Amino acid sequence: MSYAKMVSRMIMCILILISTMPLETSANAKLKVGFYKSTCPSAESIVRKAVNKAVSRNPGIAAGLIRMHFHDCFVRGCDASVLLETISGNPPSERDHPANNPSLRGFEVIDEAKAQIEAVCPNTVSCADILTFAARDSTFKVGGINYAVPAGRRDGRVSLSDEIAENLPSPTFNAEQIAASFARKGMSVDEMVTLSGAHSIGVSHCSSFSNRLYAFNATHPQDPSMDRRFANFLKTKCPPPPPTDGLGSTRDPTVALEFVTPNRLDNKYYLELKNRRGLLTSDQTLMDSRLTSKMVLDKARNGAMWGTKFAKAMVHMGSLDVLIGSQGEIRKRCSFVN
Repeated sequence: MSYAKMVSRMIMCILILISTMPLETSANAKLKVGFYKSTCPSAESIVRKAVNKAVSRNPGIAAGLIRMHFHDCFVRGCDASVLLETISGNPPSERDHPANNPSLRGFEVIDEAKAQIEAVCPNTVSCADILTFAARDSTFKVGGINYAVPAGRRDGRVSLSDEIAENLPSPTFNAEQIAASFARKGMSVDEMVTLSGAHSIGVSHCSSFSNRLYAFNATHPQDPSMDRRFANFLKTKCPPPPPTDGLGSTRDPTVALEFVTPNRLDNKYYLELKNRRGLLTSDQTLMDSRLTSKMVLDKARNGAMWGTKFAKAMVHMGSLDVLIGSQGEIRKRCSFVN
């Protein structure tokens, strides 16, 4: 059996297993476009204005909001649990996990939109829907990709830092590991590769990839799959050892995830993977793996096709394990349960 067939069969087994489990399909089906048309008709426009204002001031906020939506949906479903702050005396929340703190950005945009919506439509619009709208509006603002968002999510009451590691793919994962992570959520390999294109915007801390520059393995200190000129450039941004601030803490600089159009959501990310300039292990592996390399090449060739698939994948991701009806609550403030 070939390697590609073996990996495909493994992922198919995971999908079959998921299909036999009780899913919240009825919940997902009750999300609908225009959910707030009669109860809060200005909700989506309020979110859009807040996002546009924030992204106009700082384009990096768009990447932050899209990433925040992903991190929310992959842990307990799209229930805004990622927004909850840790309460003194309780276990730390998702928000305080190293995967989110301090790198996750855009909380203030959600808080601003929520406050404005509460002023005109109290106890009506969930934080989970606001975050989903904000991710869509960020996608349109920096990528021109627009899509309708089915709404009706409710907010969760639980957020646990310990649940992050078992649900979010690591930046050091290979393609097969990332695919398996998506498969457990009922998402396809092509959707995984498509959504990875969000790394055409945003930044990464040096600590997330510095092993590729200085400590790849016993044979190669530098990852041989990385373009040498690109690696040399990155070393000027992320020098070893990590500089300290003199107070005992270590600074962790950031660099753009993609350098061609770092503030534009487009398919240049895939072109960079072709040129061996993927920043994270989890990026470059998509080009190096037989499971995903053809998908990368297809998306590199056809940006319009990628954009259409990105919109569809975002809608699918936004429906994962949602709370509806009387489940959960409508928070008054997004960072705390009622």
